[in-house]
Amino acid sequence: MRAEYVEAVLAVVDLIPAGSAVAYGDVAELLGTGGPRQVGSVLSHYGSGVPWWRVLRASGLAPDGHESQALEFYLQEGTPLRGDYRGFARTGEGRWRVDLTAARWAPSDADFDALDGIAERLEASLRKLSVPDDGMSV
Repeated sequence: MRAEYVEAVLAVVDLIPAGSAVAYGDVAELLGTGGPRQVGSVLSHYGSGVPWWRVLRASGLAPDGHESQALEFYLQEGTPLRGDYRGFARTGEGRWRVDLTAARWAPSDADFDALDGIAERLEASLRKLSVPDDGMSV
């Protein structure tokens, strides 16, 4: 995976405020490239330094294997949830998910400015990588 894409995904995730969430595909759409699987791969391998729990499946289910840790973050941040999260928090049993309709991040104008900058830098770096260096550039 290209470092430029990794950096862009992580920068977008850093913008998502506490108590909000988006789907993997939303991040790809905001960047204008990649897809849910690529975003998930970036977070799986490089996401420990960003609020990874704020990006999840379109169904609202937390990342596989990280449900308990994600639930702790969701409860601390006041993220809207559905289902038996109280039972899950006590016993590890029960089904719950993030209410993505209520929790979905709605970027502000300033957020969109930042997102545009991230996407433009990514596009420029990918364009630069796809142009062969012929040694003739000034």
